[in-house]
Amino acid sequence: ATVHQLFLALGTHYGKVYLLDVQGNITQKFDVVQVFGLYSAEEFHETFDCPIKIVAVHPHFVRSHFKQFVTGGKKLLLYERGWMNRWKPSVLHEGEGNIRNVKWRGHLIAWANNMGVKILDMISKQRITNVPRDDISLRPDMYPCSLCWKDNLTLIIGWGNSVKICSVKERHASEMRDLPNRYVEIVFQFDTEFYISGLAPICDQLVILSYVKEISEKTEVECCARPRLDIVQPLPESCEEISSDALTVRGFQENECRDYHLEYSEGESLFYIISPRDVVVAKERDQDDHIDWLLEKKKYEEALMAAEISQKTIKKHKILDIGLAYINHLMEKGEYDLAARKCQKILGKNTELWEFEVYKFKEIGQLKSISRYLPRRDPVLKPLIYEMVLHEFLESDYEGFATLVKEWPGDLYNNTIIVQAVVDHLKKDPQNRTLLRTLAELYTYDQRYGRALEIYLTLRHKDVFQLIHKHNLFSSIRDKIVLLMDFDSEKAVDMLLDNEDKISIDRVVEELENRPELQHVYLHKLFKRDHHKGQRYHEKQISLYAEYDRPNLLPFLRDSTHCPLEKALEICQQRNFVEETVYLLSRMGNSRSALKMIMEELQDVDKAIEFAKEQDDGELWEDLILYSIDKPPFITGLLNNIGTHVDPILLIHRIKEGMEIPNLRDSLVKILQDYNLQILLREGCKKILVADSLSLLKKMHRTQMKGVLVDEENICESCLSPILPSDASKSFSVIVFHCRHMFHRECLPVSNTVSSVQFCNICSAKHRGPGSAVLEMKK
Repeated sequence: ATVHQLFLALGTHYGKVYLLDVQGNITQKFDVVQVFGLYSAEEFHETFDCPIKIVAVHPHFVRSHFKQFVTGGKKLLLYERGWMNRWKPSVLHEGEGNIRNVKWRGHLIAWANNMGVKILDMISKQRITNVPRDDISLRPDMYPCSLCWKDNLTLIIGWGNSVKICSVKERHASEMRDLPNRYVEIVFQFDTEFYISGLAPICDQLVILSYVKEISEKTEVECCARPRLDIVQPLPESCEEISSDALTVRGFQENECRDYHLEYSEGESLFYIISPRDVVVAKERDQDDHIDWLLEKKKYEEALMAAEISQKTIKKHKILDIGLAYINHLMEKGEYDLAARKCQKILGKNTELWEFEVYKFKEIGQLKSISRYLPRRDPVLKPLIYEMVLHEFLESDYEGFATLVKEWPGDLYNNTIIVQAVVDHLKKDPQNRTLLRTLAELYTYDQRYGRALEIYLTLRHKDVFQLIHKHNLFSSIRDKIVLLMDFDSEKAVDMLLDNEDKISIDRVVEELENRPELQHVYLHKLFKRDHHKGQRYHEKQISLYAEYDRPNLLPFLRDSTHCPLEKALEICQQRNFVEETVYLLSRMGNSRSALKMIMEELQDVDKAIEFAKEQDDGELWEDLILYSIDKPPFITGLLNNIGTHVDPILLIHRIKEGMEIPNLRDSLVKILQDYNLQILLREGCKKILVADSLSLLKKMHRTQMKGVLVDEENICESCLSPILPSDASKSFSVIVFHCRHMFHRECLPVSNTVSSVQFCNICSAKHRGPGSAVLEMKK
């Protein structure tokens, strides 16, 4: 057989040649061996003196200069058309048995006889190699040689179970001598498991048609098996099997190795396996074939992935069809969640397909599975679809229903219908918090914020403040302030104070009148923000702090300038709040009573000393000493602290002889150390002052020693005329002070003082510290 892109030529055992189209239909039949043009009148017919085993024409036979072909039998004959269109034969080779295979490529002819494979260079008319047969035990007529050219310089030889890949190379000029200018190098050589009936190249791999024999399990006799078509990757001394297929052909049990042939069409990567009764066409699998195989094996995920990767090259399959088949397959297997998840990717923006699939899920009771994956934006399905899913959840899963309402935009479905459905369910279970919360959200979508707010407050829901802020519902909460404060006083107070323009301070205080503890929380936060805004309630706050928040009472009394001190003192005295009473007494000017309370009530000498330091009143120190003189611990405290405010001698002289005072020695040492420290500080300050005074004096002296510019622009500060005369030849006298005021001598008043130092009248009048004269100019 030989093949072409458009047809196939077959030779039979009976000497017939048939021409078939690519579908296997016979188009022509020939009874003799001849060379002729299928589409021209050109023809060659000859009677040979011996049987012809093989024919090969020049690759460019159609051109006039290449009218050549060779025949193989006992001899290898070359026929060339010469003068007067006569065909002239010439013997290329003979004497080594029958020639059963010839392949012509470019300028090289390869042929196989009983001894091996030869290659002839048609340019030099020289034989360039002889590749001997490996296994001479095999009959060459039963196990014929297979030849094929991979390209113009690479020949592939398969004989028995051996494969050789030969490369034709140019010989270096220095090596030629009497040798051909080309030689052959075997670059790959390996053995196969079975006998080779044919081979062909496919990219950098090989397609091998193998004749297989195996031992029958029943008879234990060797018999013919189905032929194999393998794809192998050649390696230097072995090969790697890529794929293997056993072919089913009619009568394979009776066939021999020579009964199979492999031909290929280079243009379309088609491979023809010829057996006595069948011709099998094999082609390289494309992505469509691969996808077919995956679908047949129900590997839909891989098929979908393969289709997506090769979407520009596949012709038979569509990604959408594969995806829909995958979804159906998953649903049949009961993997509803995975099927629903795949809908997002497969259905995309096709709303019709989405709605169709949703109804399929509904029919099998699996609407919940697809609910999470329904599109919510671009595309949007019909409202009925979303309502159908919501009703499904409402009947069986309140939490799932609430989740969908929260996640889905409110414009996907008819809100009124869903609200009514929820209200109907609440009639059966009025306290269900999940349904109430969801109803509030539905009311929010429907802009019925008042109803939503009532439900949120009833549920004490955290979103109530967000709802108020987002939709400006302050007018709706004027009578719900107590509820808000009970729910979260911190957030409620912050919200109320942030929106005083919408709900006034007076309104809030009035609403909280019956809940003084909440009233205090509000007024306390208000005071912390601004000490003056709630000044009218400061008197009320005294009682509120005293009742609910005593730790903050004293800071309030200190910071408030609007608090009635008498009222505050009365309340603090009633409740025996000593610290607060002390502060109020001192603030009202009754420091002695305040000190007395500290000493008698608190009995805290340190606090008493601190109080006396703050007031810085000698009489208070005297009272403190008198109170402490018969209390040794108090004396110790005074000795340790008063050294920098009161002369310690005043205290020491009053201590009774024989009184035992704790840590007296340490206290006296501390007094001496404090005194020494004071002396050192004074001396240090004195040195600093002296150094600074000297530095400033020098600076003043340098300044006063500098010259002063006097020109025509200066005027006399008394007469206001130019300080310099217009006639420079006239005599003049000018007085210039350090303050830069200038006078004519005759304009300056005569001083009544004995001192000769004169002072600027202007600066003296303004009490600036008169500047003395620095310059007298005369001419």
